[in-house]
Amino acid sequence: MKTKIGILLENRFIDQEIIYYQHRFPEAGYEVDFLTRLWGQPSLEFTGLELEMKITVNKSFTELSADSWQDYGALIVPAGYVADYLLYAEEARELSPAVKLLQEIMADKSIIKGFICHALWLAGPLPEVFSGRKVTCHNNIISHVENMGANYINQDIVVDDDLVTARDGGLFAEFAGEIIEQVEKK
Repeated sequence: MKTKIGILLENRFIDQEIIYYQHRFPEAGYEVDFLTRLWGQPSLEFTGLELEMKITVNKSFTELSADSWQDYGALIVPAGYVADYLLYAEEARELSPAVKLLQEIMADKSIIKGFICHALWLAGPLPEVFSGRKVTCHNNIISHVENMGANYINQDIVVDDDLVTARDGGLFAEFAGEIIEQVEKK
């Protein structure tokens, strides 16, 4: 049984969104795992964009084995600047570790993938993975998702099989509800 919801984290996340996830997913019976690239550190502390909330993350997605992902019902890329920070790669034109993770996870249909607001920035380097997929996103990145071959749908929440997207960060409650519903369907 899928018992965890993974949430990628970096600086400048939307505080209210993360607070909601910390409560809503456990209420539905799921453990929340915040995951990041730890850069060889035992933990890193991240700061929210609006309330300057602090969250310490001690799990690195770069250290999880393929078998570890079998416990996860969903992987979420939250709103704010999380996706932008996770795009960083040491070499130009190289895929970042987070993009490589996304490429791997997108191939596993048993895991729901959730992107809210600007989160699809992280998917930009993977047009072959997102081409033809139905998505919604923040108005500022519609051209970005269309340029990577995704089909923008003008709705607040869009579900395309194992992919759930939400238009903006303020929709976190509806988005979380849809993630739970889709995980339970799998």
